[in-house]
Amino acid sequence: MTLGCLMVDVAGRALLPEDRELLEHPLVGGVILFSRNYDSPAQLAALTAEVRALRTPRLLVAADHEGGRVQRFRPDFTLLPPMRRLGREYDMDAARGRELAREAGWVLAAELRALGLDLAFAPVVDLEYGVSTVIGDRAFHAEADAVALLAGALMAGMRDAGMSATAKHFPGHGAVVADSHVALPVDRRRFEDLTPDLTPYRRLIANGLPSVMMAHVVYPEVDALPASLSRRWVGDILRGDLDFRGAVFTDDLSMAGAAAFGGVLERARLALEAGCDMLLVCNSRPAVQQLLERLEARPGPVSALRLARLHGRDPAPELATPELLRASARWRRAHATLARARDERPELWLNGEAS
Repeated sequence: MTLGCLMVDVAGRALLPEDRELLEHPLVGGVILFSRNYDSPAQLAALTAEVRALRTPRLLVAADHEGGRVQRFRPDFTLLPPMRRLGREYDMDAARGRELAREAGWVLAAELRALGLDLAFAPVVDLEYGVSTVIGDRAFHAEADAVALLAGALMAGMRDAGMSATAKHFPGHGAVVADSHVALPVDRRRFEDLTPDLTPYRRLIANGLPSVMMAHVVYPEVDALPASLSRRWVGDILRGDLDFRGAVFTDDLSMAGAAAFGGVLERARLALEAGCDMLLVCNSRPAVQQLLERLEARPGPVSALRLARLHGRDPAPELATPELLRASARWRRAHATLARARDERPELWLNGEAS
């Protein structure tokens, strides 16, 4: 059995019989975990072990775990600074900023890998235009070159710890006011004006970016469909112009940014026709059930290979459990460095002002 095209959520901190039945369906290829699924490191390790034991090849296990305000697991985890904080450090000392980003990526990934997760949907590579509250301090910087360097360093740190990075939200969510969780954002810029937003992706792709998450944003000068459902964006631009060979995720198809384009079945079909490899459907079990009953989709061999490559590498023996990881010299050093970066107030602020 290959990995299916759906990534779904589960209700609690252990699998219920109905969760197991759902996750064994051939259309399912992964599980995304949220704060409600976490109580302690031991509990999370047990939950991921349950998921991993269900199928061969094992399901992908993922979480939105970026740092700052988007960090699903907090007690007994390193509290990572928001990425904007790393951008401010970069403005004061570029080498230190890149090193902090690499350390953040390593800690983020090492702590998750020690508990059996394969993926963190990070880094955010949207540019900080000062208009999007849903992005805000999740963005590294306003300048494309700085975002590319910092995101590349974070991706390298994740790779060091055995985890693939997922750059998001392609082609860019930072220049729209609306939050795609609750509304449909529209970016009316011409394609040539999006060059800065695409720059980090070009750089990361050249350095082996494993996966991308699409934005539920409409760019009407390019296509009438949101990027997540658009063959023009996924097939022509991302895979064609940018020569991206990795896996493509949609953002959650239950979000309002996608809901204007038909029911969940229609959205799923559009996303697959656009060229997406895996579709997120979260916090709506009826929508998942409808897709399992009515969606006809068989992953092709290339798509299946892209997804299989996202499985995390097994940690080194000395980092294989949270206790061993925290006893390591690298974790202690990185944890202390990131705590200082999180807690100290820098003297230089992006865009010339504090926020």
